[in-house]
Amino acid sequence: MRFVIVTGMSGAGKSTALKFLEDAGYFCADNIPLPLIEKFAELSVMQETGYSRVALGLDVRAGVEIQGAQELLEHLVARGISYEILFLDARDAALLKRYKETRRSHPLARDGRIEEGIAREREALQFLKSQADVILDTSNLLTRELRGEIEKIFVDSQEYRNIYVTIISFGFKYGIPADADLVFDVRFLPNPFYVDELKQLTGLDQPVRDYVMKTETAQQFLDKLQDMIEFLLPNYVAEGKNQLVIGIGCTGGWHRSVTLAECLYRHLGQYAGYGLKLVHRDIAARGR
Repeated sequence: MRFVIVTGMSGAGKSTALKFLEDAGYFCADNIPLPLIEKFAELSVMQETGYSRVALGLDVRAGVEIQGAQELLEHLVARGISYEILFLDARDAALLKRYKETRRSHPLARDGRIEEGIAREREALQFLKSQADVILDTSNLLTRELRGEIEKIFVDSQEYRNIYVTIISFGFKYGIPADADLVFDVRFLPNPFYVDELKQLTGLDQPVRDYVMKTETAQQFLDKLQDMIEFLLPNYVAEGKNQLVIGIGCTGGWHRSVTLAECLYRHLGQYAGYGLKLVHRDIAARGR
């Protein structure tokens, strides 16, 4: 039996993840009392329920019981019941934005301040996050992308290293992405904008990519960039970071940054286990 405990920050997508697991054939139940979780797990192991894949939701709506989750996990281990913890997380700014858009109140916002509710919840759930097998940061994920990650991990059983990498190409003339952890400036590379037959193309077109990458300088930069990211990723995972946003910028965000972002994306795609997303933020910005 595959037994998954789905937990995480309110607003990070826990209910959505449970829905995806249910669609994938898991028996799912949300926010049931802790003693019932333990009992259901025991029954499932004894095959009295007939369920081979189970996902149960657990969050701060359990109130004071949430602190009993540690004892629950210890009981499961003592009874030889294996489990996985999926922890859905998101940056505070993303959670705050979602709450404001939906006009919902946070379950721990006693005085109505969402920021304080988020802070209380992070503290209350830290012990669960520290023991999670999979941490998905949904700050930059679309719903379909979250479904894809859930299916890869819990349906296809692919390896996952608890970090989701987003590569963003952008134009400095439109501003640096506010959520970028690492920013690289590639304005020193040959600029196709000044070549008539390339000006109206983008880094998605092969002639532009060939022009940008034709120099030894461009190849050396790409090699060094790939080596550095390969070095950083396992160290970020070890440090507990589960979201990495890499910004690659040129003047307008159409040619050089797109080319390098595409190259880095394809390179990292060779390595199993990392969630990976590519965004060309300003590729449609011509004429603005």
